[in-house]
Amino acid sequence: MSSYTMRNKYLQKCIDSLHDGEVKVITGPRRSGKSWLLKRLFKDYLISTGVAEDHIIVISFDLDDETNQQELAEKGALKNYLYSQIQSQDEQYYIFLDEVQEVDGFEKVLNGLAAKENVDVYVTGSNSKFLSSDINTIFRGRATEIRVYPFSFAEFCQNRTESKADLWKEYYTYGGMPGLLHQKTPQLKAAYLQRLWNKTYIDDVIERNGVKNRAALEAIVDALCSAVGSLTNPTRIQNILQSVKKMKIDDESINAYIGFLENAFLFEGSTRFNIKRNKYFDSIKKYYAVDVGLRNARLNFRQQDPTHIMENVIYTELRSRGYLVDVGLVESREMHEGRQQYIQYEVDFIATHGAKKYYIQSAYSLDGEEKRAQELKPLLKINNSFQKIVIVGDDIAPYTDDKGIRFVGLMDFLLDDGVLG
Repeated sequence: MSSYTMRNKYLQKCIDSLHDGEVKVITGPRRSGKSWLLKRLFKDYLISTGVAEDHIIVISFDLDDETNQQELAEKGALKNYLYSQIQSQDEQYYIFLDEVQEVDGFEKVLNGLAAKENVDVYVTGSNSKFLSSDINTIFRGRATEIRVYPFSFAEFCQNRTESKADLWKEYYTYGGMPGLLHQKTPQLKAAYLQRLWNKTYIDDVIERNGVKNRAALEAIVDALCSAVGSLTNPTRIQNILQSVKKMKIDDESINAYIGFLENAFLFEGSTRFNIKRNKYFDSIKKYYAVDVGLRNARLNFRQQDPTHIMENVIYTELRSRGYLVDVGLVESREMHEGRQQYIQYEVDFIATHGAKKYYIQSAYSLDGEEKRAQELKPLLKINNSFQKIVIVGDDIAPYTDDKGIRFVGLMDFLLDDGVLG
């Protein structure tokens, strides 16, 4: 299977940002393919256009990477080495630094290099220093973020001959981590994902953030995995840990640990937004795993709820396409139990990309009039002209009903970027 074609959308983003005068920051969880994208796919592309290989300077600071050059992990040594490799001011050079956050003070080095007209800088990072909110601060407003996710379902299906149904079963169980391509059996796939948690992600979060309570961190990971698709907050997680795990930890610590996990790109929190009142509720969110296979492996594949797994997959697909995604809330004043009350209805996703906005419901099944009415009611309460969509688990042909709501099958949504309209 060609990783070149599978990562084409990210490769194209690297190509589109060539010579734009900014530092290109490739972010995402460890083992999601950032290094492969930069050091293999993009490097091969540059060479194919005539760039000399000695004009592409590659350094890796990932301790797990056999090509690491730890002697350059000190900023002074790094600066001296990089400047020594730029032999001519009239020729273009490309600098690739993998997991550059391992170098204290890397910001000054990169800002100096980015100021050179003949130097194009690309770096990868898998921690909070490369969150979108910090990139412009670190690089003085001269940075472009390229966010990398594990394989989407469309990427996962490339060069595969099995039926869509069989591929979907494999994907919603084991997910799209690129390393799974080398694991031939279900047992090896499961072991690989669990090894990522135990030997890469948990250890990395602990070391990077000085976490003292490993058991609490792991319990919070499990709680977030179990709560995928459900509204939650630190207080609710605190109650779960106390009642189920008999573990006492204050909500401030829980909030900090969730932040560490988000900063490692392992989970994303989607904030609740009141559509009619046009305001956010910061105190409660839905959390989604960056990859459903990682989520399932953390729970030992015991909680295979297709409804929540489908919702998680839709969320990460929207995010990988560049959408900002919130959880929607729409209020309606209605008669209830003999008196007027405000009733709250939930819209699974508000997906926004520039001028585009979609209100989306994830419905594993629409069997029965009651279920159908339940899914449609929140959308019908929204009084604006943006597209309203229901993504259903059944393999249906897309259509729009007489109320203007568009129905799309899950496979069409995952395999066709343009199906939303």
